[in-house]
Amino acid sequence: MATQKLYAGVKLRETRTRLGLTQKAFAERLGVSLPYLNQMENNHRPVSAQVVLALASEFGLDVTELSAGDAERLVSDMREALADPIFSDGAPPLADLRLAASNAPALARSFLELHRAYRQTHERLASLDEALGREGAQTVVSPWEEVRDFFHYCDNYIDAVDRAAERFSCRDGKRLEPIPHAIDTLAKRGLDVQFSDISQLRERDGNRLLINAHAGRPTQAFQLLHQVALLTQNDLLDATLDLARFQSDTARAIAKIGLANYFAGAALLPYRPFLEAAQDTRHDLERLCDIFTASIEQVAHRLSTLQRPGAKGIPFFFVRVDQAGTITKRHSATRLQFARFGGACPLWNVHQAFETPTKFLRQLAETPDGVRYLCLARDVSKSGGSFTAPVRRYAICLGCEVSHAKGLVYADDMELGNPKAYQPIGISCRICERKDCHQRSVPPLERRLHVDPDHRGLLPYDIA
Repeated sequence: MATQKLYAGVKLRETRTRLGLTQKAFAERLGVSLPYLNQMENNHRPVSAQVVLALASEFGLDVTELSAGDAERLVSDMREALADPIFSDGAPPLADLRLAASNAPALARSFLELHRAYRQTHERLASLDEALGREGAQTVVSPWEEVRDFFHYCDNYIDAVDRAAERFSCRDGKRLEPIPHAIDTLAKRGLDVQFSDISQLRERDGNRLLINAHAGRPTQAFQLLHQVALLTQNDLLDATLDLARFQSDTARAIAKIGLANYFAGAALLPYRPFLEAAQDTRHDLERLCDIFTASIEQVAHRLSTLQRPGAKGIPFFFVRVDQAGTITKRHSATRLQFARFGGACPLWNVHQAFETPTKFLRQLAETPDGVRYLCLARDVSKSGGSFTAPVRRYAICLGCEVSHAKGLVYADDMELGNPKAYQPIGISCRICERKDCHQRSVPPLERRLHVDPDHRGLLPYDIA
C-alpha cells in the first residue's frame, strides 16, 4: 500500500509564527532550503520525513498534530453548506473544498459564518409574524451556535483547563475523592455546601450552595466541581474566553458555563488516571463508571476529549440525540463529522437505543466515503427525583474507526473483517450520495433527479 503524503502547510506556518522565526531561520533549523520550506508551507510539496523528525527533535512538536486539525471538519461543513438550494450552480468538486480547507482555512471559516448568518436570516423571515413583533431584531450569529462551534473546532479539548482540572483532582499522583475534596475547597472559599430538597440541580443562596439531594452521586459531584471552577479558576476561564473573542456577551456567558462544565468533567475524570483506566479496561464504560463513580454519559463524553498532545487516546466521536432525533451534543475526533443542521441518519443505531432501555447496542457502520466505524449506543434517562418531575430521555452514541476497534471490549466476537456486516449510514440526507437508501427523507441537493410517473421504486424519483 502506498504511503499517504502529508500536506501540512498551515500547521508549519502556525508553528513558525508561534516560535517567532523567519522562514530563513526556520528552514535552517529544519535543515532544508528556503524555497523547499516555502513550497511545503504552501502545500506545493508534502512534508518530508526529515522535516517531521526535525520538528520533533528541534522543537519538541507532537508530530501527530501535523495530520490533525480542522481540515476534515471544514470540508464536511462546507459540503453541507454548499448543498443549500441557494447555490443553484452546484457544489465545487471535493478536491477544491479540500484545497480551500488546507490552504485557506480562515477563508473557509468566514464562508461558513456567512452561510450561518444567511440561514438565520432566512429562518427569521420564515416566521415573519414573530419577527415583526420582536423589537431590535438583528442579523447576528446565534450565541449557542457560536459556542458550539468554538468547542467543535477546539477538538473539544481545552488544554489549559484540562490540566488545571487534573492538578485539582490529583495530589502527589493520587486521585482525591471528588465530593469531599470539592466541599472542602468550597468551604475554604466561604461557601457552605448543603444537600437539600430543591427543584434545581444546584442553587447558590448567598454563602450557601444548595445541591439537589435526590440527584445521583455523579450529578452531585459534577455540580460541585462546576462551582469549584467558577470560584477557583475564574481568571483561567476569562483568559480562555478573551482568546475566543465571542461576538456577544451572551455567547461569552454561555461559553463560560461550558468551560466550567469542561473543568468539572475533567476533574471528575482526570486525564492520565482516566486514560490509563480506559486502556486497562479496554474502554468498558460500565467498569469506568464504577471506578470513577461517574455516569455512562460522563464517561462516554470524556473518552471523546482525550486528545492531549503526546498522550492521545483512541479518537472517538460522541453524540447525544433527543427523542425527536435532534442532535443536542456532538463532537468528533474522527473523520466522521455530524450535520450542523437537522438530525442524524435514521439508519444509525443511536435512534434504536430508545427502544431497548439500559442495553448497549453495537453496530458496524460504513459512511459513503468508505470509512468503517464501530458504534456503541445506549439510552440515558434522567429522572427528576420525584413522581411529578419530568424524565429527560436521550440516547448517546460513542464510536471509533474500526482500525482502533480491537482496543474496545465491545468489538469482541464482531465480524470486523466481513464487509457485509457493515450497515451503510450517512451524515445528512441533504448531502448523502447513496442512491438506494430506503430511509431517505429528502433527495440529495447535489444530484439531479429523474421522475418517471410509470415507475416506482423505494423512492418516487431516481437519483442521477
